[in-house]
Amino acid sequence: MKLLRQLLNNKKALVGLIILTIIVLVAIFAPLLTEYSPTRRVGRPHQAPSWDHWMGTTRLGHDVFSRLVHGARVSLAVGFGAGLLITVIGTVLGIIAGYKGGVVDEVINFFTNMVLVIPNLPLLLVLAAFIGQASPMVIAIILGFTSWAWGVRVTRSETLSIRQRDFVKSAEMLGEPSWRIMLFEIFPNLISIVGINFIGSVIFAVITEATLEFLGLGDPNTVSWGIMLYNAQNSAALSVGAWWDILAPCFALAFLGLGLALLNFAIDEIANPRLRTGGMLNRWTRMVRIGEGKL
Repeated sequence: MKLLRQLLNNKKALVGLIILTIIVLVAIFAPLLTEYSPTRRVGRPHQAPSWDHWMGTTRLGHDVFSRLVHGARVSLAVGFGAGLLITVIGTVLGIIAGYKGGVVDEVINFFTNMVLVIPNLPLLLVLAAFIGQASPMVIAIILGFTSWAWGVRVTRSETLSIRQRDFVKSAEMLGEPSWRIMLFEIFPNLISIVGINFIGSVIFAVITEATLEFLGLGDPNTVSWGIMLYNAQNSAALSVGAWWDILAPCFALAFLGLGLALLNFAIDEIANPRLRTGGMLNRWTRMVRIGEGKL
């Protein structure tokens, strides 16, 4: 509750929450926002925006707005699904490695370093190309099982610090089992780190999914923002002047990324008070000016 109050009092977090809420509501109520099917021809090829088609049509005569709002469902599902998987794996392994230490820490560190050494995007390209036209669920699973190493590293470092605190030592002296100490003593003190990891992972997953689909490694029968970019590229939308076909998913991705980035910055400010010194400096400057005015 304290973290929620701090987020609501933070301007960046408030704007980010508003943006994210709008996109989520659009995805949920997509069938009510448009009368057109995203997979049926409802107009002329590359028809310019009009009252009938707010964002124009594609080369195949599909309504761009309909595909945009329905595509938000798939893009958000992949982003939040992969982000959740990345965060869970990174948090669990990071806490275990940091608290247990010894051989367990060495084994987890070995696999973490191995994953960090391998370039992520080329690995994803190879896996997606090997699978073929990967569905959104497959892309989410691939992202989840290949992108957790950074979360492990950060969570482990914070756990190493927390395990030395008095309340953890007291729990150990009382004979509490390790799983209970990790779950109820250490994990609550990592909420801000976990939040930053989750939001960063969602941003990464959404952008990476769109990249893979834009390169033709996704399922072309899926309606998502990445597939919209892929189809617009294949139809040479910009070359024929159909700018709406490619700008709509681009702005949607940028809008979602902006909302998540603002949330990420806000959580980082709350977790790290040193980042809030700018606001304190501004308040101090105003106080000095008021004092000079009185003199």
